[in-house]
Amino acid sequence: MRRKSHIAKNEQQLNDAIRDAKVRLIGSDGEQLGIFSSAEALEKAYDEGLDLVKISPNADPPVCKIMDYGKHRFEQSKREKEAKRNQNIVEMHEIRLSPNIDIHDIEFKMKHARRFLEKGGKLKLSIRFRGRQMAHPDRGRAQILKFAEGLSDLAIVDKAPKLEGRNMSMFISAKPLPKPEKKTKETIQTEE
Repeated sequence: MRRKSHIAKNEQQLNDAIRDAKVRLIGSDGEQLGIFSSAEALEKAYDEGLDLVKISPNADPPVCKIMDYGKHRFEQSKREKEAKRNQNIVEMHEIRLSPNIDIHDIEFKMKHARRFLEKGGKLKLSIRFRGRQMAHPDRGRAQILKFAEGLSDLAIVDKAPKLEGRNMSMFISAKPLPKPEKKTKETIQTEE
């Protein structure tokens, strides 16, 4: 059961790729077998029908383990997928305003922003100044702050309004939900 191996950035050395003179060998059951030459360790692995995998290359001598490498990689990828699934991904939406936006338009965009913030997302509010509007960036700042104030019951300001070239942007995110109080013996007794 010889397998060709290659060394990649994240991959471990296995079988014939292990070129160290001596290695500390761990058996397939986790038992320490001692120090062997890499050829002897490889023979022991092949006798069991398994792979020789270098698990600690920086040790002196390097530590190698006899294992089924395919099964090891499968379990490792399974753990990585599980970790990825449990990751909390926050979505970011952008709402574009203008310095001369009408009240009805602000209310309409605020309704969409509320719906998104209730789901726990983040918002980027942006204003693009065109032509002569650049002479009055304070109007744009007032519009963004007014918009954020309208959402103050649901959101907090992550990053204050900042002018970058012809664009002004501000980041807001949903307020964290209050954590439920832990019930103590006293609160349980008073509820009864």
